[in-house]
Amino acid sequence: MAEKPILFNTEMVKAILGGRKTQTRRVIKPVALGMIYEDSSPARKPPYHVGDILWVRETWCKWWLPHGEWRYIYKATSPHGNTAPAMPDSDDEPFTMPWRPSIHMPKEAARLFLLVTSVRIQRLQEITSGEAVAEGIKSNLRNPSEAADALIAFEELWNSTIKPADLPRYGWEANPWVWVIEFERINRR
Repeated sequence: MAEKPILFNTEMVKAILGGRKTQTRRVIKPVALGMIYEDSSPARKPPYHVGDILWVRETWCKWWLPHGEWRYIYKATSPHGNTAPAMPDSDDEPFTMPWRPSIHMPKEAARLFLLVTSVRIQRLQEITSGEAVAEGIKSNLRNPSEAADALIAFEELWNSTIKPADLPRYGWEANPWVWVIEFERINRR
């Protein structure tokens, strides 16, 4: 078991907090030697293993409280929480702390911890509508049109996370190999 960081954007953090997100997919970058398994998937070491604890990196900021301690605020639950009065009962303009990118979040600021329950390889377009919902997409799977909409919404979400220059290699249409990481939210250990 290892503890490792994992990045999520604000919308996906909200989905985790809401209990809707229990899976994530991460691109498997091509290997230099072109090694592959019998099923044609790229031979790579998985980024996470069953039993690993992932601490979520999310957009955040840090406030110094008057009584001498720091407080972390998270964009997913306090979208305007980075603005506060300069002083209590002050008429001065509010003070705004800049949001810090998730990549710079220290482990001590993490509030979400995930236990990895499964890791497997899959082609991106093999995702089912049920798996799209487990990725945090809102849908009623009992309604066939909404199930199809879940896949379309996931395709849009996926492409929004890929740099435009990388879309030909890692976008939905490229159908890259991905790690499918399933997890459950746990309390901090």
